[in-house]
Amino acid sequence: MKILLTGATGFVGGHAAAAIARAGHELRLLVRRPGQVSASLDPLGVSASDIVIGDVLDVQAVSRALDGCEALVHAAAIFSLDPRRAEEIRRTNVRATELLLRGAAERGMDPIVHVSSTVALVRYGGSGPDLPLGDLTLPYSRSKIESEKVARDLQAAGQPVVSGYPGAVFGPHDPYRGDQNERLRWIVLGRFPLWPKGGQHVVDVRDTAAVLAAVLKPGLGPRRYVVPGHHIDARTMYGTLAEITGRRFPHLALPGRLIGPTSRLFDALQYRLPARWRVPADHEGVELVRRDTRLDDSPARTELGIEPRPLAETFRDTVLWMVESGRLPVRYAGRLAPGRT
Repeated sequence: MKILLTGATGFVGGHAAAAIARAGHELRLLVRRPGQVSASLDPLGVSASDIVIGDVLDVQAVSRALDGCEALVHAAAIFSLDPRRAEEIRRTNVRATELLLRGAAERGMDPIVHVSSTVALVRYGGSGPDLPLGDLTLPYSRSKIESEKVARDLQAAGQPVVSGYPGAVFGPHDPYRGDQNERLRWIVLGRFPLWPKGGQHVVDVRDTAAVLAAVLKPGLGPRRYVVPGHHIDARTMYGTLAEITGRRFPHLALPGRLIGPTSRLFDALQYRLPARWRVPADHEGVELVRRDTRLDDSPARTELGIEPRPLAETFRDTVLWMVESGRLPVRYAGRLAPGRT
């Protein structure tokens, strides 16, 4: 099939491009910055020649990109918990989802894959097989919940919209060093000794891409899949890093009511920092973890045959990539450093 992919220069989108191309599909990309395509995709062994230049909020560019394609994978979104980007997130994520998904539905495309997020499902009281929407009203979470409502409205109308829900995404070859990998880097550097009590669903970017490629089969109607992964807490996060590096990572897991004021202080501090400086200790991240929402990823395991790779493998490959790409001094890799076992 000929697939329109948005967000291909990003972390999830780039890996999705590689998985979709390996599955034998023809790719068209909608990108704002064509010069970034090779920088993002070359390390993954992917090339692209069918490129539409434009913004996901540009109605005409979206229309040009959709025309002639048989299916859509919409992975473009602003992923950030940085409170300074709240307005940009609000303005972009929901509107882009409306334009792409509704445009694909009008053209009879099948399937229409929406890269959602478990952020849209995180809530007090737990989840369930129907994957009820989350309860957070902070900027990124709210944008993903509202985007998911667009997808679910189309699903309710019988459109072949497939929602895929990655959790906190880690892995190698992150062209923009997003929030999750940056937070992992800070932990390895010893700069992140506090963590909220609770847990989160963690996935590997390569498993996420595998799910997005696996659902590209027409005629199966609307579906929803949580990307297979691991529900982890502070002990698992720091303990796994200690296991793979042979280093110690002293840390303290604090109840949300205690760590919340600190995270709000960091949010306030962000506004005083230059735009290029970022402290990955956001209040929204704390709220996501403290809800400790456990999600059922068994449909993707049983229907798509995708099992998550071990967490240690994900973290190992991420740390090695950080070292190899110059994002992490080799001395912090511990036993992962070249020449050590």
